[in-house]
Amino acid sequence: MINRELIRINIVQLTYAYYQNGNKNMDNAEKELLFSLSKAYDLYNYLLLLIVVITREERHRNTIAAQKAEREGTEMLSQKFINNRFAVQLEENKMLNEFVDHQHLSWDNDIEFIRKLCNQIEQSEAYQSYMADEEDSYEADRELWRRLYKQLIQENVEIDALLEEKSLYWNDDREVVDTFVLKTIKRFDPAKKANQDLLPEYKDEEDRDFAIKLFRATILNAENYQGYMSVTSRNWDYSRLAYMDVVIMQIAIAEMLNFQNIPISVTINEYVNLAKLYSTPKSGSYINGMLDAIARHLVNSGILFKTLPEPFKKPAEKSKFPEETNE
Repeated sequence: MINRELIRINIVQLTYAYYQNGNKNMDNAEKELLFSLSKAYDLYNYLLLLIVVITREERHRNTIAAQKAEREGTEMLSQKFINNRFAVQLEENKMLNEFVDHQHLSWDNDIEFIRKLCNQIEQSEAYQSYMADEEDSYEADRELWRRLYKQLIQENVEIDALLEEKSLYWNDDREVVDTFVLKTIKRFDPAKKANQDLLPEYKDEEDRDFAIKLFRATILNAENYQGYMSVTSRNWDYSRLAYMDVVIMQIAIAEMLNFQNIPISVTINEYVNLAKLYSTPKSGSYINGMLDAIARHLVNSGILFKTLPEPFKKPAEKSKFPEETNE
């Protein structure tokens, strides 16, 4: 589940924090990086658990309403929502239950928020259309929860506030993790029952290695990378550059130089987007121009062996910069 986008976000945050911390320890910083990434996986499971908790609250409400209806001889409420087959399958999911038990994840302290969210669900057009629809299928059950998640959970500012109280890491990861929750809902298969696989923490060890290698290269070669920025900033006001911009470009240079299979244009686009998110309004265009210039200089100096996006190709010249290290 943890992808390159999440890794880049966390490395930007932790590299900035590393330089703000007077007691710089590379091993501790690396452990903090891996911990912050693991918290993103906690969030993924926590948001899946929210669907289960909502279903249980609605089941509780239905039980109370049924008891009242029996006493008063009135019509019983529909049990369609509380028996939603996708939600029941998720509630029984072995991977989710094992993770929740092991990490002690719970929404128990947020019951008032859960009740408010249930009210919003009951009043929503998606819920009311689902309850009125005669279609009775797993696909309809799963689609309901996809719609409810997108409409009432994904952009819910109250959830953002709750998550910020529970973990400093979660708000920055939320947007990406939401996409993985929606992907998980879509891929659930009723035939797999409780054995349905959730997304793994890492798709493979390559992504974990990417995180460690990129972070170490960023820190250990900082002087070299900032030298490249200085040399190629003649037409830019480098002295007035926001410190976060320096951090972002430092990481981008590390990625260009250490991961041959990632095209220069992909790296530049990724870090321009991060600059727009974490730095000043003008940072995106500034960093785009700077990274273009730096990439051209590194290729033409024989330091970087990648294809430059047009129109930046020029004859190679001998490098005058020291070798970098990951050790």
